Amino acid sequence: MVKHKRMDLPIEGMHCASCVLSVNKTFGKVEGVEEVDADLAANKLHITVDTKKISYEEMERLVKNLGFELHSDEMTIRIQGMHCASCTMNVENFLIRLDGIFDVKADLTAQNAKIRYDSSKVTLDEIEEVIKSLGFELLGVEGQTEIDEEAIYQQDLKDKRNRIIVGLFFSAILMILMFSGWDPLMGLTHSLHQLTGLHVSSMGLLSLIVSIAPFLYVSLPILKAGINGLMHKNLNMDVMYSMGILVAYISSLFGTFGIVLDHTFMFYDSAVMLPSFLMIGRYLEARAKKRTSDSIKELIGLQPTVATAIEVDENGDVTSQKEVSISDIVLDDLLLVKPGEKIPVDGDVIGGESYVDESMINGEPIPKVKKDGEEVFAGTINQDGVLHIKAKKIGKETVLSNIIRLVEKAQSSRPPVQKFANTIVSYFIPVILTIAIVVFSIWYFILGESLLFSLTCLISILVVACPCALGLATPTAVTVGVGRAAEFGILIKNGDTLENAGQIDVAAFDKTGTITEGKPEVDDIITYHGPEEELIRLAASVEQNSTHPIAKAIVNKAKELNLDLNQTSDFENVTGKGLKAELDSKEVLAGNLALMQSFDVEVSKEAVDRYHELERLSKTIIFLAEDKHVKGLLSLSDKIKANSKRAIEELHKMDVETYMLTGDNESTALTVAREVGIDNVEAQILPENKLDIVKRTQANNTKKVLFVGDGINDAPALTQADIGVAMGNGTDIAMESGDIVIMEGDLENVVAAVQFSKKVMRRIKENIFWAFAYNTILIPIAAGVLYPAFGITFEPALAGLAMAMSSVTVITLSLMLKRYVPEIKRVKN
Repeated sequence: MVKHKRMDLPIEGMHCASCVLSVNKTFGKVEGVEEVDADLAANKLHITVDTKKISYEEMERLVKNLGFELHSDEMTIRIQGMHCASCTMNVENFLIRLDGIFDVKADLTAQNAKIRYDSSKVTLDEIEEVIKSLGFELLGVEGQTEIDEEAIYQQDLKDKRNRIIVGLFFSAILMILMFSGWDPLMGLTHSLHQLTGLHVSSMGLLSLIVSIAPFLYVSLPILKAGINGLMHKNLNMDVMYSMGILVAYISSLFGTFGIVLDHTFMFYDSAVMLPSFLMIGRYLEARAKKRTSDSIKELIGLQPTVATAIEVDENGDVTSQKEVSISDIVLDDLLLVKPGEKIPVDGDVIGGESYVDESMINGEPIPKVKKDGEEVFAGTINQDGVLHIKAKKIGKETVLSNIIRLVEKAQSSRPPVQKFANTIVSYFIPVILTIAIVVFSIWYFILGESLLFSLTCLISILVVACPCALGLATPTAVTVGVGRAAEFGILIKNGDTLENAGQIDVAAFDKTGTITEGKPEVDDIITYHGPEEELIRLAASVEQNSTHPIAKAIVNKAKELNLDLNQTSDFENVTGKGLKAELDSKEVLAGNLALMQSFDVEVSKEAVDRYHELERLSKTIIFLAEDKHVKGLLSLSDKIKANSKRAIEELHKMDVETYMLTGDNESTALTVAREVGIDNVEAQILPENKLDIVKRTQANNTKKVLFVGDGINDAPALTQADIGVAMGNGTDIAMESGDIVIMEGDLENVVAAVQFSKKVMRRIKENIFWAFAYNTILIPIAAGVLYPAFGITFEPALAGLAMAMSSVTVITLSLMLKRYVPEIKRVKN
């Protein structure tokens, strides 16, 4: 890897000499930064860094913390041919050497590489040249090139399958020849001996003739990759496999003609069987890896390709309809969705009524009824009625597109534990080569064993040792785990979040819209004159003129009761107190006790007592008065979400301390906290206070804090927290600030996200353990440690099969995450 890399990073936001000074001063203190020069005139950050000590993401974060922004072009290229951890490291190490490339993340599971670069300095042709020189194929740029992934995958499987069949078939023939004793070339070898003086083995010559074509056919991809590795002075797994295969075949060749080695050196069957078993491993691995990315393919498959566009008359009746491509839809287009069809865009229902299955968006299995004015989302399925919708978000702006983008980004990210695996991989191959040479030397030169036995040990070590399982341990688990979480409506944005979410000490919550529903509802209807319906009608007739959330709640209550509202006149909003209007020549007041007092309305002791009783319950109370007489009162409250209490209880079981941070009054905050069981309450605080409280709770990085919020005012706290969780029913800015997005706004999913983190990290550690276990157990056996006591040796072909199974084991363990259900969901079900 390039240790020192000079970059000219485009930076935005610097506007004076002090900006330049702050950038230079900040980066000057960072370990791994060798030189730094912020250029105000060119808006560039000229920096030389040690890429082993500081990453592009860390530089980006430092710049962002200073109030500036790094800008770079981004693209994801599809690569064919990467099959082990060494391959991905080579792609990263060689591409980063190109001037103008700032960051490369190659993904073995997805067979792609995400590149941050400066398009004015480096071209796709230069990138392709590097990819080809490494022995891989650049298929194209995602989003720009039409790539038939399924055809490529099937062709790759077919190629591997053909090589496996040919290899195993001829391996069987070679073994039969070895054990049959059939020797049809005895006369030919006798003649060769007379002509050349060489003692040619007739069985060896027959095996050579039978094996040479299948050996070249089966081994060619491995040998080509190995030669490429050597040409780039890069020791990868294909170099080791090639060495093992070639040592077996060339020693057989020498043994056949009696050159240096005698006729006992016959590895023809192993030399053909060995690459066949390696191909079996890669075949199984390719199939398993494809399954790890099924979740994202299923999400992409939810996107419809066509829709039915309609035109309507002034009565809302359809006058024409035609089928159009999704790409042709523009904002405010009217679309018709029939039963069983996918909704093509995000939009509002303007006609019809139907149940819609939104499980693919929010993980909730129960369909929701959709009618006039309600939102629908692209990819969800209309069930039993016809809907007319108006397009509000199209293309990449839809909720489904954003989910796909977030999941793809998360699946390609790497939790910090991956750095440990990468460090091991970087030293693995040189160490194994050293072990193989040392073992050969000990057996042959020191212990005096035969050359045949010593070579067998060397070949077996080269073949059985493999860092592939170690390289697959983290990315496969992350890919499957993040995809599975998305099925529950939990979007985890990156690898750091995935690792840290399971280690939280404190969970802090905003109140409104997070613990509560975020919209008031009418609770108590207390009337002193006339039926309840008339009191609601009177209140809603006045409140329909206001846009206040309380007014909307009262009007919604009237709609639920199917009440016709009366028109009022002389409407007035009395700031901080309520509303005044005239209805049928009567003065109507709707507001708090202060409003009644301002207009000299006499309020009975009974009404005042009831007012204070409801106030103690943290409810909002509205008096209704008509011509100075109190008609009754309404109480409203922000309902606590059904699962809030249970979510807090589950967090307490995990020894997580809980906080509620709210701008609401202390009485209301304490009431809500008591009901759900929250430990600590901070009430009547401003957004910047939430940020300060999160900082204080982190206690100099000794505690990990998770913050859950849904509004613009929560964005600073979401960013400051170690884990920011944005409720998906909140604002776009909150969703952008969060590390985790909960699509349905269900607090149970906050707990489920923590449980997903714990499960995936546990699986990664199990994968790493098994990757180590295979190598730790099998390398000594291949080295012959069991031979002195038990006479057991490890045949090279079996070593190849064992190596292949290590990768398959790790991928299979990761795939088991596809069936994982978080504990809180299992108890619920």
